Amino acid sequence: MSIVIYHNPECGTSRNVLALLEAAGYTPTIIEYLKTGWTLPQLLGLFAAAGLTPKSALRTTKSPAAELGLLADTVSDTEILDAMVEHPVLVNRPIVCTPKGVRLCRPSETVLDLIDIWPKGPFYKEDGAVMIDAEGKRVS
Repeated sequence: MSIVIYHNPECGTSRNVLALLEAAGYTPTIIEYLKTGWTLPQLLGLFAAAGLTPKSALRTTKSPAAELGLLADTVSDTEILDAMVEHPVLVNRPIVCTPKGVRLCRPSETVLDLIDIWPKGPFYKEDGAVMIDAEGKRVS
């Protein structure tokens, strides 16, 4: 299965999703988007595939969103997209693409909907909560 993860190694959720994919035996293509940046067509395609709007994909904490005035209700999608291209950190992460779909994997267990094989349990979320139990079953 071909998997792409738009990853920020400084993010605990992103690291956990990548660890889960690797523990399940996948070798995803890792795109560190803070290094590579985004293009407008790339964001439009990812958001459309994931059912996201620019506003729903906007990282509002630990980002310059507030300082850039992007949190007001009057800010347009075009303004948010332009800011995301200029400031890649504004895009929430991780975004994972598989043949089963594209999702913003927050919370991290969202990635389980995108893969056929899960790692052996138990597997934990970044906050220590069980995501997959010792019997290999998803914990909600």
